[in-house]
Amino acid sequence: MGWFEERGGLGGTVALITGGAGGLGEGIVADLAANGVRTAVIDIDGEAVERLRTACDERGQEAIVHQGDARDTDALAALFTAVDQRWGRLDTLVNVVGGTFRAPFTETTPNGWNAIIRTNLLHVLDACSMAVPRMRAGGRGGSIINVTTIEAHRAAPGYAVYTAAKAAVEQFARTLAVEVAPDGIRVNNIAPDYAPTPNLLKVGGEKAGGETAFGPAGTRIAIPMGRTGQISDISGCAVFLASGLSSYVTGTTLHPDGGTFASSGWFNWPGTGWANHAPADVLERL
Repeated sequence: MGWFEERGGLGGTVALITGGAGGLGEGIVADLAANGVRTAVIDIDGEAVERLRTACDERGQEAIVHQGDARDTDALAALFTAVDQRWGRLDTLVNVVGGTFRAPFTETTPNGWNAIIRTNLLHVLDACSMAVPRMRAGGRGGSIINVTTIEAHRAAPGYAVYTAAKAAVEQFARTLAVEVAPDGIRVNNIAPDYAPTPNLLKVGGEKAGGETAFGPAGTRIAIPMGRTGQISDISGCAVFLASGLSSYVTGTTLHPDGGTFASSGWFNWPGTGWANHAPADVLERL
């Protein structure tokens, strides 16, 4: 057994992942499984579910994969019950499900607000309410991981209710982390910035190819590390938070974002360097 396997202690553990059949969720499931974790997944995308089932079979991976809506309490409860019956333990919960649409707040409606809050906040509360009693009963502690976004930490014009819901998830996680810390249960968040996935490309209208909508130059300007995020950048954080390497980490947020949260509006302009405003030559061309 290598150093990571011994210190990480992931082999034989069980993780339940909401939204785990595509995009970020698929990457997280694959990386957890590669470290010996048995995974249970719910996802609304039928095609993605079938692809994941096939991939699990080909890897010889122990997995439960349900097609269903994690926002539906009954569907979510059915997956938890299936985990109880098959493995009798739960060590990790990863909440990936989320989504939004872009519109000025004054052009949105209560129905739209409710949909965004249900998609980004309420299912997290639901999943945590089911996971915590099981982790307590197991007596081994556990790890709850919420995938949020950098937009929980900054303004995002056109996404007002989405940012509010994601910020609520982060604050909920901090408080829950304190409440369940005596049980050895940790609660943390992962807040990525731009990491192209099929759903993100749909929302933002960008083209696939690994750069922002502004191309390679725009990426170098907007992201301090000069590249867009990869799914593995986020899934690696999830493996860390699920493992024993983070056994003393709770109530916090990891920011796999290439430095965009730290830069907070400062851009690396070609020929000019770092500035929190557009250089004169750029303004002259507008």
